[in-house]
Amino acid sequence: MTQKKYDRTLTHAIDRLRAEGRYREFADICRVRGRFPRALYRGQGAEREVTVWCSNDYLGMGQHPAVLAAMHAAIDDVGAGSGGTRNISGTTHYHVELEQELADLHGKDAALLFNSGYMANEATLSSLVRALPNCIVLSDELNHASMIEGIRHGGGEKLIWRHNDLADLEAKLSTLAADRPKLIAFESVYSMDGDIAPLAEICALARHHGALTYLDEVHAVGMYGPRGGGIAEREGLLGEIDIIEGTLAKAFGLMGGYIAANATIIDAIRSFAPGFIFTTSIAPAIAAGATAAIRHLKSSSLERQLQSRHAKLLTASLKARGLPVTETESHIVPLIVGDPVKCKALTDRLLSDFSIYVQPINYPTVPKGTERLRLTPGPLHGELEISKLVAALDQLWTEMMLRRAA
Repeated sequence: MTQKKYDRTLTHAIDRLRAEGRYREFADICRVRGRFPRALYRGQGAEREVTVWCSNDYLGMGQHPAVLAAMHAAIDDVGAGSGGTRNISGTTHYHVELEQELADLHGKDAALLFNSGYMANEATLSSLVRALPNCIVLSDELNHASMIEGIRHGGGEKLIWRHNDLADLEAKLSTLAADRPKLIAFESVYSMDGDIAPLAEICALARHHGALTYLDEVHAVGMYGPRGGGIAEREGLLGEIDIIEGTLAKAFGLMGGYIAANATIIDAIRSFAPGFIFTTSIAPAIAAGATAAIRHLKSSSLERQLQSRHAKLLTASLKARGLPVTETESHIVPLIVGDPVKCKALTDRLLSDFSIYVQPINYPTVPKGTERLRLTPGPLHGELEISKLVAALDQLWTEMMLRRAA
């Protein structure tokens, strides 16, 4: 009887989400090896092929033969799991090798693996704030939830500066004592709008005010720079960034997160971060696959070139139809719907009528009134797939009487 009372409360909360158009549903999707962005969708008792347009596997590396071969070899060599936390039995040569590749990618002394990018941000930021007495964090207002949580769990003071607003950042830095520990936390590519931070100017302000820089490059690693080292590499700023946080789960096609920094910072996080100390390490096969992906993208620019070409083509094609696409500096193509219920209905129609799979992005991921499709064209989306997507969107935009660009 007691449980039913709690169930009723939880059901009411879920019903409110449904009424607001924010209830999230999982689609039963199985990617087809060697045919990405094709996948099999299982729904309503049937199975059919769909084209995926919302994957964070930006370059299709989760399907790359070198990655798959490395993972198979690791399983054959050492089995499935790692066997424990890094401090007990979960450090294998695969983990050591991957951290060396990551440190090299970012021009740092060392790197440290985590089980996700979320965990890397939360554990690192909270531990840094606790380890640096009286440290104040200056956080961009659009930072990822994992950064916000890490800063909050650190328990120190924080100042939030307006998104990518250098004047506001400088004004806030100017109010702080010169000898006070400071950490500026920001992203390079912001994943929902696709805009890019002014890294050089932020680094200059950090130098002038004696602040550490913490850069989240999760949507940029693998995607930018001659070796896939991110926006900081592309801009020649690797030496200016104190701590770089990245992911293995997007352009590198696997899962896991990491930080790269000097040896002292890495040793401190390794020694003090509960999110690292008490977590079983990623499977050796995942580490092996990530190492293979990083090595490939260090030497191959073909995937990045094709991805960039297709993102530009998709943006131009949507714009030509009068669809409200946001032109960005990055690989992310946001298409604004502006209503959560209509956004969900649109994606349902794309799937049912056109076998196109893309998930709606609603609040709290984006502000209310800016609900959108977040399209992620990759190197394996050809011109035919782009043409079909644009035609389907154009048709549904008319049928559903959605607002077009002015």
